[in-house]
Amino acid sequence: MANAFVNYKAILTTSELTTLYTVGSETTAIVKSIRVSNIDEENSCKISVYLVDTNSVSYTLEQNRNVQKGASEELLRADSHTPVPSTSPIVFKESEVLKGQAENGGDLHGILSVMEIT
Repeated sequence: MANAFVNYKAILTTSELTTLYTVGSETTAIVKSIRVSNIDEENSCKISVYLVDTNSVSYTLEQNRNVQKGASEELLRADSHTPVPSTSPIVFKESEVLKGQAENGGDLHGILSVMEIT
């Protein structure tokens, strides 16, 4: 069993539902962080994020989370009331998919931090 720490990057260029990450075959993935930045300096933008399982059932992880103009958000933030919020990782099974949808195309950039176990 091998562990690899990797990152995946995405620019949500449209307001359509977009695949951000697909777990490879014979792999379990622990998504440690989903960091989203709004590069638009004039407008806030909402993002929705979903886990799609191998039966094509979509589960909402975030619905219309607002990312302020020119700011970044950690979507897996566990506690926003502490000085240094921690994250709550999510386990994805083989072939599961993480999808995202931005309110405005081109505004949001995302970086996923993942530990893949093969």
